[in-house]
Amino acid sequence: MNHQKIAVLGPGSWGTALSQVLNDNGHDVRIWGNNIEQMSEINSKHTNQRYFKDVVLDENIKAYSDLEAALDGVDGILFVVPTKVTRLVAKQVAQVLKHKVHIFHASKGLEQGTHERISTVLEEEIPEQYRGEIVVVSGPSHAEETIVRDITLISAASSDLNEAKYAQDIFSNDYFRLYTNTDVIGVETAGALKNIIAVGAGALHGLGFGDNAKAAIITRGLAEITRLGVAMGAEPLTYIGLSGVGDLIVTGTSIHSRNWRAGDAIGRGEKLADIESNMGMVIEGVSTTKVAYELAQTMGIDMPITETIYQVLYENLDPKTGILEIMRRETRAENEF
Repeated sequence: MNHQKIAVLGPGSWGTALSQVLNDNGHDVRIWGNNIEQMSEINSKHTNQRYFKDVVLDENIKAYSDLEAALDGVDGILFVVPTKVTRLVAKQVAQVLKHKVHIFHASKGLEQGTHERISTVLEEEIPEQYRGEIVVVSGPSHAEETIVRDITLISAASSDLNEAKYAQDIFSNDYFRLYTNTDVIGVETAGALKNIIAVGAGALHGLGFGDNAKAAIITRGLAEITRLGVAMGAEPLTYIGLSGVGDLIVTGTSIHSRNWRAGDAIGRGEKLADIESNMGMVIEGVSTTKVAYELAQTMGIDMPITETIYQVLYENLDPKTGILEIMRRETRAENEF
């Protein structure tokens, strides 16, 4: 892929890690964020200490607090902002964008209230004349490992295969590899919904349960993620791929996962408000649990794990009581969909 100019919107851990990947591939990378001090730190010290204490970024990575300047002449825009502000940022982009670009996002969530996927939000806010089909970049990936160039494989999904291949080309290298996919709904819902199960897996750990319970929640969690996703129009096989079971494993078993850590703290008896305050980063699984619960209720989809986690997070259900209620549910066949 020839030299490209890419704006990365969102200077968090994943946005920073993906900026380094793009820079390693020889592209002109601009990180945009609204924290002026953070942007100044990236430009002057080439660090992002809030997320990476011991990482020095390449000096060619430039940070901007002016969105219009960051988007000037770019070939592509990568959204890596929290789900709750995606629509706001997309509106701002639409106001200053002056030419057609490639649009992709690497966030994992569903919008509260509308229950919409992030790609749908971007489609609604950025006029077609300024973009191609949206590309979803998602899969098993911890920013803490990607930033040190550990091997990472993820998916690039778009209804336009050429757009997916563009993302594949600009990102892929010796340590970071993308596979194309056309199942946008599957890749996007898998990436969002697995955060719910990761919260539950963390809670089991915090409560003192072992590997048997971990395997149970991951496999049965995958089953109910698939049920909801397929009902929304996804392909079932997507959920056994990188963005499905792959991302669920990495998020549901690792201390790098803020969703797992949040669940672990809940299992140990900490209050959600305190956990969110101490984390210092958005815990997407918390808000996604509410959206998924509401969708399941509306669509009539059986999601007992999600429902229990919702009750723990939003209705003060004791986690041990919730586990007992799930274990006492009517028995059924494993392949019952």
